[in-house]
Amino acid sequence: MSKTVLITGIGKRIGLYLAKGFIAKGYNVIGTYRTHYSSIDILSQNGADLYHCDFLDNKQIGSLLSEIKSKYEKVDCIIHNASLWLADNADLPPFEILDTMMQVHVNAPYQINLALESLLSNADEQGNIIHITDYVAQKGSKKHIAYAASKAALENMTLSFATKLAPKVKVNSIAPALICFNDDDGDDYKAKAKKKSLMEREAGNHEMLATIEYLMTSGYVTGRSIALDGGRHLK
Repeated sequence: MSKTVLITGIGKRIGLYLAKGFIAKGYNVIGTYRTHYSSIDILSQNGADLYHCDFLDNKQIGSLLSEIKSKYEKVDCIIHNASLWLADNADLPPFEILDTMMQVHVNAPYQINLALESLLSNADEQGNIIHITDYVAQKGSKKHIAYAASKAALENMTLSFATKLAPKVKVNSIAPALICFNDDDGDDYKAKAKKKSLMEREAGNHEMLATIEYLMTSGYVTGRSIALDGGRHLK
């Protein structure tokens, strides 16, 4: 029987790469998206089961979870990739910035993990939950305080769910720094960003997939945060 993976935030960048990678490996891929990019149609044509869901709306999250539970008997892995990035000087009241960051990065994963616990326990082997956090969860950020705080909360939630769901389900997080540049990033910015890590390069999406596969195939690693930062902590 094919394994099933749920990936949130599947429309672009890391989420899109992961979806394509797992489809190529023969997985049943469930994906959520907030914005309909052309990539969504391509993934759907390739067999992905996709759901529009705005994680800022708890009713939409509830409807998503009801649909998944009615359609699937098991989920082998949940990858919490959906993310928003708001600076503290965004044109919003400060409480709204923090509420938004916490809703997407903490409240939504919390609801999903709890609701799908029984499906994860029915996984072919051990079930897996993987939280995609951020390098700043440990370092903090002067300009993205709310974002960093929410990612730190998600990293902490890894510990609680690992304890709650063991030994049937392993729960880990990945804290990336620079993975891939955007198409519109300038050369000066790229050069400066590369200098922040010992490796002095962008990791590439394949590094994220390889780290996820390591966590999924390990039968022993749980409650851990894997730093995917190219040695940036040593600079």
